[in-house]
Amino acid sequence: MKKRIGLLYGGKSAEHEVSLSTAKAVTQAMDFNEFDVFPIFITLKGEWRVGPQLTEPAQTIEQLQFTTATDQSENNITQFIAKHMESPFDVIFPLLHGTNGEDGTVQGFLEVLNIPYVGNGVLGSAAGMDKVVMKQLFEMANLPQLPYEYFIRSEWEREKEAWIKRCEQSLGYPMFVKPANLGSSVGISKATNAAELEKAVQFALQYDRKIVIEQGVTAREIELAVLGNDTPNVSIAGEIKPMTEFYDYDSKYKDGSTALIIPAPLQDDVYTDLVDMAKRAFKAIDGAGLVRADFFVTENNEIFINEVNTMPGFTPVSMYPLLWQHTDVTYPQLIKELIDFALERYTEKQQLQYNRD
Repeated sequence: MKKRIGLLYGGKSAEHEVSLSTAKAVTQAMDFNEFDVFPIFITLKGEWRVGPQLTEPAQTIEQLQFTTATDQSENNITQFIAKHMESPFDVIFPLLHGTNGEDGTVQGFLEVLNIPYVGNGVLGSAAGMDKVVMKQLFEMANLPQLPYEYFIRSEWEREKEAWIKRCEQSLGYPMFVKPANLGSSVGISKATNAAELEKAVQFALQYDRKIVIEQGVTAREIELAVLGNDTPNVSIAGEIKPMTEFYDYDSKYKDGSTALIIPAPLQDDVYTDLVDMAKRAFKAIDGAGLVRADFFVTENNEIFINEVNTMPGFTPVSMYPLLWQHTDVTYPQLIKELIDFALERYTEKQQLQYNRD
């Protein structure tokens, strides 16, 4: 019997467009002989719209965007709940990037409804979204990382000059300024002096109230894909070589100006250390299903963990599915395994007792 899969995508996030591209790519990777696929679109305003069952892969992003002109049903979250109550979904596949989707909010909603879902749970998603919390967990797991500072908007507004001085003393230029709770390199800037630092912070504050400032480093950017639950597998390594100054949003998704080298040329002992660190990072955030683990490797083979992404993209140019493809796991196999891992975790949770008898 086919499993009923709800693809949840879009979202009230600066990464809305990335999510749409991911959803389109995933429909093209799913086995429609094994799954009944239902699109669930969340608009930029946060409206939930359940579309008709897909019988074939989406060819355009526009096919996955439901408007009042084509969808006369209720445009709110009750429509999704009613649809589930009428014919329960076996698994929800969240393809949401950034805030209001990758940060534990949707995961918590699905937990309350007791619906199996692909990927990391509430804690893993929230910790993986907040770069400060993530770094603090990595520190507890003894994972080496570059020096950083962080603050919230009100602290910056009260003591801007003091924060600039503190960052210059503890980090030094160049620095990378990031919103703490966003991905896909949205809102990130490189600063090489105080004026650029101030401008970069103001830019990042458009996307989050918490800002992370990291020490720059001359290093290779190496990524590994992690797949599984309690005993995850790790892919071969890939290397990012942006043609721009750094790996920003446009080079990731728009202009194709980044070279992805798979497999990355690495010494065996370096790759072994990367695999171990990827698994430790996965465990540190209480990961489930999937993460992409990103590292810096210097010319002296010193390794620093950069971050983990708990909902990496599945677009045709995304590293996560490409890494598994080069590790002999095809797109359709990857989708199936993620769904299986979601059901495995759900089954385990159902064994927990919620009373004292």
